[in-house]
Amino acid sequence: MDSQTSKSSQPSQSPQPSHTFQVDLRGLVDLLSHHLYSSPRVYLRELLQNAVDAITARRAEQPDAPARVRLYAEAGSLRVEDSGIGLTEADVHSLLATIGRSSKRAEGLEAARSDFLGQFGIGLLACFVVAERIRVVSRSARTPDALPVEWTASDDGSYTVRTLAPEARPEPGTTVHLVARAGAGEWLAPERVLTLARDFGALLPYDVRVGEEAVTDLPAPWDRSYVSPAGRRVALARHCHELFGFTPLDSIELDVPLAGIRGVAYVLPSAVSPAQRATHRVHLKGMLLTERAEQLLPDWAFFVRCVLDTDSLRPTASRESLYEDETLAAVREALGERIRAWLTGLAAGDPERLAAFLSVHHLGVKSLARHDRDMLRTMLPWLPFETTDGRLSLEEFAQRHAVVHFTRTVEEYRQVAPIASAQGVGVINGGYTYDSELVEALPSVRPGTVVAELDADTVTAHLDAVDPVEELAVSGFLAAARAKLDSVQCDIVLRAFHPLSVPALHLDDRSARHEQARAEAEEQADDLWAGILGSLRGSAPRARLVLNHLNPLVRRIASLGDAELIGTAVESLYGQALLMAQRPLRPADTALLNRAFLGLLEWATHGESPHGDSSHGESAHGEDGR
Repeated sequence: MDSQTSKSSQPSQSPQPSHTFQVDLRGLVDLLSHHLYSSPRVYLRELLQNAVDAITARRAEQPDAPARVRLYAEAGSLRVEDSGIGLTEADVHSLLATIGRSSKRAEGLEAARSDFLGQFGIGLLACFVVAERIRVVSRSARTPDALPVEWTASDDGSYTVRTLAPEARPEPGTTVHLVARAGAGEWLAPERVLTLARDFGALLPYDVRVGEEAVTDLPAPWDRSYVSPAGRRVALARHCHELFGFTPLDSIELDVPLAGIRGVAYVLPSAVSPAQRATHRVHLKGMLLTERAEQLLPDWAFFVRCVLDTDSLRPTASRESLYEDETLAAVREALGERIRAWLTGLAAGDPERLAAFLSVHHLGVKSLARHDRDMLRTMLPWLPFETTDGRLSLEEFAQRHAVVHFTRTVEEYRQVAPIASAQGVGVINGGYTYDSELVEALPSVRPGTVVAELDADTVTAHLDAVDPVEELAVSGFLAAARAKLDSVQCDIVLRAFHPLSVPALHLDDRSARHEQARAEAEEQADDLWAGILGSLRGSAPRARLVLNHLNPLVRRIASLGDAELIGTAVESLYGQALLMAQRPLRPADTALLNRAFLGLLEWATHGESPHGDSSHGESAHGEDGR
């Protein structure tokens, strides 16, 4: 069959009738209330937003036009009046009755679109979250002889439009009437309306009132003039307490003119976890956008809470959070620079305030200093670290020690700190968040500094070796001790060190702990996994118990002639060393401690070998030896 035949055999295509989507308004309202908006309270923001945008649109054409919004709340109803651009009957049919259409798209206003708060055309539809009926009476300012028009809509999707007499709306502008739906009357109560209006509209540029109560409170606290810097700090601290419920340690000016941002960051008075997402209060062109903006600042700045006004950032569709784009990324970096400059200024000119800040929020500054070498250099004399010399800054510690030793974990530090300190070896505890990273970065900002990780071999090397003759004299004791601790993968080393009061020191490193964990898993695994884990066996050194030859107790144990008693004593020393290091105990360690404790009790009460077969032992354990 050729192509011509194939074409002629195809059925002719007739035009298909077009259809339009049918919208279930009640379903859409349910979608808005449960999935787009976090709370019904946003209905008032939408009303204020529409009113402010209408005034902005009118003033673009008539700069001297009045700029006022009035809200009148009564039981179960709300009336909102504005002096904005108003609507004609054609506008009503075109805009209010079409879901998704926005009056901001009207001809002649597109160029001024950046001046408007609303960007998504949902508008009055959001009011159905709390209202069962909406009535709009509007008169256009563009057409002087235009008559007022009334649009009335119900939440079932029906609406009516009619033209009214001139006296129904003598001046240009719009009045919106809401009638509460069942169960939503509280949202239209006068006290609630006033609270919401002040929350959302305190920074709006126009005269907004609920009845006779003023809503706007301009200029913003950070834009006001104060008699002195101290007076400014007091006033901002009061503002923070009213807004966030805490009195800040300090306040940081946030001024980014290129991004149209003005505001303030308040320093929290108590420490918070770096994992806790900081939330900030953001106004868009005066209207509150969100109280929970999370991505506004760099992650390291978790110690502040911000409130600011912007005209450059984009809101999401719900207008309750910020859209992640290049502008937001640039603003985040700029605000981070403001906070960084504040810290640098404190370091240079106000060390007392800096010390008070770091006593609470050193973790946040350490987080910043990890990635910012200039900040690390600036903060070297101030950032506190736990060391064997006490709580010191890196700068002060490096001045005291030719080599800056550190451990990567708190457990390793606790193992070696008492012994290293007695030997004159300075050690920094790098086990806390960010600390080891900062210590390792020290040479990059302090040339010539030597940094070394302190491991078990280094500690052992700093301990005095025992005279070979004396060590040979106790070789039998050492062999018995090694055999006893072989089951817990621990070697025995004899050294002489201070303080004399420490009989034994337990030392290991990460590789030794990994090998212990692998061996334990191999013992508990089935044949297949045991074979796999066995193939992973490495040559890592085992943990070691360093016995102090200068300690009188160790000397007495080494002179015992009973192998069983030696074993029990060595197990006790091992357990005591683990407890001193505050190490978590493995099941094998716990069993060893229990066995050693009971053995020593038996020996103390009967004066014989803890595992002997005397009648005293049988009496103590019972006839079956339990």
